[in-house]
Amino acid sequence: MKKLFFLLLALAGLLAAADRFVTIYIQDRPFMAEIADTPEKHSRGLMFRRSIRDNFGMLFVFADDEYRSFWMKNTRISLDIIYLNRGQQIVDMYLSVPPCCGDPCPAYVSKFPARYVLEIKGGLAKKMNLKIGDKIFLPIDY
Repeated sequence: MKKLFFLLLALAGLLAAADRFVTIYIQDRPFMAEIADTPEKHSRGLMFRRSIRDNFGMLFVFADDEYRSFWMKNTRISLDIIYLNRGQQIVDMYLSVPPCCGDPCPAYVSKFPARYVLEIKGGLAKKMNLKIGDKIFLPIDY
């Protein structure tokens, strides 16, 4: 009975930590975005991933609009880092950011406060001709 209790407790912990996804739209193109909405998920981000699909992203969700700083520590793929305000408009971007190969890793700080940060495969923002002020539809309520 005791073993069953601990097994159920462990399973509940795994389910609570399970990844959540939402469909976002960039220029009417659907992307599957993994939600990073806890300090642990913010810290881990897309570290250690060897590849991501062209229609995949990670959406970092914060409680308020602040200047955001990201880095590429332990990230193995090039990424576009897109900063969005509360109105889901692009306020800053870093394109085709390379993986960090040394220590310390450079920081990529937003020029304006951001509520959300979206990471997508490096080069896609340029390919899609994204610009500051463009809106990305995030069907979430935070």
